[in-house]
Amino acid sequence: MANTKEIQNRIKSVQDTMKITKAMYMMSSIKLRKAKQKLENTLPYFDTLQEQLSDIMFHYPNMEHLYFDNRQKDKEETVKRTAYVLITGDKGLAGAYNHNVLKESMKVIEERGEPYRLLVVGMLGRHFLRARGYQLEHGFHYSANNPSIHRARVIAEWIMELYKDEEVDKVCVIFTQMKNSIVSEVRVEDILPLKTSEFIAEEYKEKNMDDRIDNDWYRIYPSPKRALEKLVNNYVTGFMYGALVEGSASEENARMMSMKSATDNAQAMLSELSIEYNRVRQAAITQEITEVIGGAKALRNKKKKKQKR
Repeated sequence: MANTKEIQNRIKSVQDTMKITKAMYMMSSIKLRKAKQKLENTLPYFDTLQEQLSDIMFHYPNMEHLYFDNRQKDKEETVKRTAYVLITGDKGLAGAYNHNVLKESMKVIEERGEPYRLLVVGMLGRHFLRARGYQLEHGFHYSANNPSIHRARVIAEWIMELYKDEEVDKVCVIFTQMKNSIVSEVRVEDILPLKTSEFIAEEYKEKNMDDRIDNDWYRIYPSPKRALEKLVNNYVTGFMYGALVEGSASEENARMMSMKSATDNAQAMLSELSIEYNRVRQAAITQEITEVIGGAKALRNKKKKKQKR
């Protein structure tokens, strides 16, 4: 059985650890609120972009475009190479957040079996995949901390350049979306080429077809294709920003729950150690009292023997 000094040292160690987990919990909760606010602020802009794309595709349904899946060339060929954009964290202590997204990513890459270009956001994901022999995109090194629209724009330009130069035929983004404070799920989204059917709203489909084909009153300058190119660029940037923020929010939520669990476990350990400390201390006091009584009794017996002599 440990002595009181050893138990006191363990109690102090657990208390110090609990201070760290509490601090990390508070920091993660603040970062989570900021991430949620960022996401809410971008939703109106993202929804407006989708509406504009839908509007153009509705009025020009037969127009073929590089970034959409309606080109005859795309229909005739198979996918030769896919670019995967994987969003992970820069550090651990976030429960199963990194494990889930990495596991799903390896599963998707293996199941599709296509040649790929792998672009990984987050230091932990890069180290993990490189150690397992995956070939990562050279020069693509982006942090998962503090996602910004500038970073999203740079990443979007990178992947759109690969797609435009036909180095890849498809772009897939794998990230974690937070459903609520408890549930998060890994999403696999093919963002390029864009699916034409997804940008023609249901209410548009029900309208008379004659009302939409090259209307005299509906003109786009300099051209619909140029407008689409700019809108798609902004759309992909907005999607990437949303994915980065969703990943950041999911990571901080997972870390917050992990730190809360660690703090609760630390409190339970302190309770058990406190009971053990009191038990050991009581046993030590009882031992001392027994030794004092035994010593006093021995002195009395010794004194009695002297008196008899």
